[in-house]
Amino acid sequence: MHASPLRVIVIGGVAGGMSAATRLRRLNETALITVLERGPYVSFANCGLPYHLSGTVGRDDLLLHTPDSLQARFNLDVRVHHEALQIDRAARTVTGRQTLTGEPFTLPYDRLILSPGAHAVRPPIPGIERAFPLRTVPDLDRLKAAVDTAGPHVVVIGAGFIGVEAAVRAAGRHVTLLEAGPQVLPPLDPELAALVHQELDRQGIHVATGAAVTRVTDTHVHLHSGACLPADVVVLAAGVRPSDQLARDAGLDVATGGGILVNDHLQTSDPLIYAVGDAILTRDALDQPAFVPLAWGANRQGRVAADHLMGRPASYGPHPATAIARIFTLTAGSTGLNERQVRAAGLTPTVIHTHPASHAGYYPGAQGLHLKLVFDAATGRIYGAQAVGGDGTDKRLDVLATALHAGVRADDLADLPLAYAPPYGSAKDPVNMLGYVAQNVMDGLTRPLQWHEALSSGRQLIDVRSADEYRRGHLPGAVNIPLDTLREQAPHLAPRVLVYCQVGQRGHTAALLLNQLGVEACTLSGGYLTWQAGQASLTPAAHP
Repeated sequence: MHASPLRVIVIGGVAGGMSAATRLRRLNETALITVLERGPYVSFANCGLPYHLSGTVGRDDLLLHTPDSLQARFNLDVRVHHEALQIDRAARTVTGRQTLTGEPFTLPYDRLILSPGAHAVRPPIPGIERAFPLRTVPDLDRLKAAVDTAGPHVVVIGAGFIGVEAAVRAAGRHVTLLEAGPQVLPPLDPELAALVHQELDRQGIHVATGAAVTRVTDTHVHLHSGACLPADVVVLAAGVRPSDQLARDAGLDVATGGGILVNDHLQTSDPLIYAVGDAILTRDALDQPAFVPLAWGANRQGRVAADHLMGRPASYGPHPATAIARIFTLTAGSTGLNERQVRAAGLTPTVIHTHPASHAGYYPGAQGLHLKLVFDAATGRIYGAQAVGGDGTDKRLDVLATALHAGVRADDLADLPLAYAPPYGSAKDPVNMLGYVAQNVMDGLTRPLQWHEALSSGRQLIDVRSADEYRRGHLPGAVNIPLDTLREQAPHLAPRVLVYCQVGQRGHTAALLLNQLGVEACTLSGGYLTWQAGQASLTPAAHP
């Protein structure tokens, strides 16, 4: 007598659900695998949606698979326009309806995988229903039609990654990007976010931070400040929340603030039910609960859930969240935790900034990078990193994400044998340079102060750049003593000083020199360039 085939229902497609379903089929040819998708598209490139607004990517290129192609290749029973409404855990059934006809259905399961995703946050603002979210292909179609046919004024509410990308892809119109918080791209710390803000300004995107929306009408967006913005199209990018109501109704454990709770095998509180993707809470680099709605995690979780379901050893532990975006000529991204998050966890991190070139300076086309590393100076543990710059930014961020996940110490970044040729990098790669700076700090050779500590440090401020650089801008009260004349001037300095240059290298040399000459010297991390960006972050963008 043959055992009955394993019946698996996957609720929700796209990254997590389809990764789970296709992995299951590769591991089990006889299982009966049914995928229920509420919308019309079960497999599409969610992260590519903003790029269709600008015409960079064709609409059809975003559609990866159809029910027919999935049936042909993987023998999956994919049912679009099928919404799951109730899970009966005792009977092991899923009940729902066909969204086009209203016809009900009930399906039995042996194992269930939840991948309902997340939904756009809709703040309780009068008229907000007029705003277009950007989560699905139908969302994209509606927004694209509006942008193509409406007037020139576009207002984007929310300056996270999706909001910034939507604003960039709508460039060429009168675009205003509104953020209720103090900065764009909250995963970045303010001095890095300021660089993105400046690029948006240069490209004609008007950015208003601290801008609370109070009302949306047919023609305008009204702000708490009293400003009234013309708005032919309004894009809603105020964040997302886990779509966990189905799990709640089934009695599964869900976090108070939202998100299905799972173990390291992606099992919910019912071991027969798994959950993956944007609907769940995972754990961050500090092993704390985290909501990380990113495609890499969803795809990995789908595979892990399928493996564990089939009895294979598989787990999904703490992972650093890594995100990146292209903003005109800049690339900006982060991995792990930012400085604010680490301090909020009760830790006292050490922070270093560097501003290297993307490749050898003598080879044409080198572009500037801005890197920030957050780590523990006592142990070398890396908490997170951020990168903003031109070509090569993504490569450095990926190396740092790999190092963070692998547990590489901050000082050990100096030992990574990274590929080098003049068109691609330097003999001391920017990631290696972070390691060298971390070594100096951990060995006690230098003590960095941060941009927000400089003016309150109580130390004499010494600018060791050239006279021309000093005239173009300097810290208030700083004395200009170029590095090459510092030895002669050392006897006349205060006993405690803060030295700085443009990006940090000359400041480091100056500090080592002065400390050997009996002057207690600290350095300004990232130099004048970081201080400038930090100061820019302290001034909220004016409301329109």
